Amino acid sequence: MELHPSPRASSLAGNAVLRGWNLARGLQNRAGFRLGSESRGARRRCCSLGFGGPVRCSSETEKNPQLAAARVIYGVAPAMGHNQESHPESHFRVPAIVTALEKMELTPKVRSDDIVELPTVKPASVDDLLHVHTRAYVSGLEKAMDKASEKGIIFIEGSGPTYATATTFQESLVAAGVGMALVDSVVDASRITQNPPTAFALIRPPGHHAIPKGPMGFCVFGNIAIAARYAQRVHGLKRVFIIDFDVHHGNGTNDAFYDDPDIFFLSTHQDGSYPGTGKIDEIGVANGEGTTLNLPLPGGSGDVAMRTVFDEVIAPCAQRFKPDIILVSAGYDAHVLDPLASLQFTTGTYYALASNIKQLAKELCGGRCVFFLEGGYNLQSLSYSVADSFRAFLGEPSLASKFDDPAILYEEPLAKVKQAIQKAKHLHSL
Repeated sequence: MELHPSPRASSLAGNAVLRGWNLARGLQNRAGFRLGSESRGARRRCCSLGFGGPVRCSSETEKNPQLAAARVIYGVAPAMGHNQESHPESHFRVPAIVTALEKMELTPKVRSDDIVELPTVKPASVDDLLHVHTRAYVSGLEKAMDKASEKGIIFIEGSGPTYATATTFQESLVAAGVGMALVDSVVDASRITQNPPTAFALIRPPGHHAIPKGPMGFCVFGNIAIAARYAQRVHGLKRVFIIDFDVHHGNGTNDAFYDDPDIFFLSTHQDGSYPGTGKIDEIGVANGEGTTLNLPLPGGSGDVAMRTVFDEVIAPCAQRFKPDIILVSAGYDAHVLDPLASLQFTTGTYYALASNIKQLAKELCGGRCVFFLEGGYNLQSLSYSVADSFRAFLGEPSLASKFDDPAILYEEPLAKVKQAIQKAKHLHSL
């Protein structure tokens, strides 16, 4: 892991932190994220008797039936100290989403029967990380925090570029911990209701580019990969189906499970985009051959393309795999307004994805489904699209028409999309 010092954060960046914190409306106090504290509430205590076997647990969900009755549960980890001025992956992202949810009355303050915000959670432990990442990387990043504190900001990987501040390590542990706690809540609820809430981890730094040996592409730790291993070892959920609809290939998640027959990784992403991985013929190796599906989509692909992909590729793969839980790397950077790519998803596209994935989880794995925030760098399209995903989870009509502007869309390359779909179906015998 290379460490490159960056200019010390300016007072302007400090002002941006304050503005972002005000936008968050006191997220620390409500969500209980007090960095550096050891008293963060207890995650469930479980003893798994092996994959697929009985699991004995003591959990917060069992003590709080409201969680089981809710239709949406979410956790917030804004990582306010992890920020670089003018960087697209900034500390404004999660607060912008929370502000939109509040504006649209999609929070427990207004919808307490339907929507629950995760209470205080325990950060992921180093041992949790080591089920995905190497010890050398984890310990190296932890030690680098002293240098980050001295320099203000350091670059820990150049291709993103991926930066770190003095709080990055701890805040990344909190982000991973929120994902794990949401797995706990959804699994607990599924034991006492056939309609458990769909969960959303509104967290950063994102994770799907982080490889086992290091950070990459704005990502520090593989939040969804850590949650997948956690679901397996703690809850006995052997078969995990991961859907990644970020505009960029989730190479870190891909690499973590490339030889694993029990975790199916399916990524749709823009062909030729960063980081250049995720070719259609990359399908896994050894025992994991066939449980990785990469579907690069041509630039300009949009709503029609993605709806077709879901019907012809995503749903059939999941139905054949028969998962115990579905996890989703929810990147909103394929939106037509996002500055970092050139697909044409709309707010309506994300509503359809959220609705269809929720239904798929209900049909295949008792409704157990957790979304993890990945990319999305236009704050308006990001926040509106996440809010419309919440409406999909609630079973309420989309409000995408109030935000989307059809006039800015152009014709999709549907012939190329069809070719890509047919090749994927042939490679995977769909």
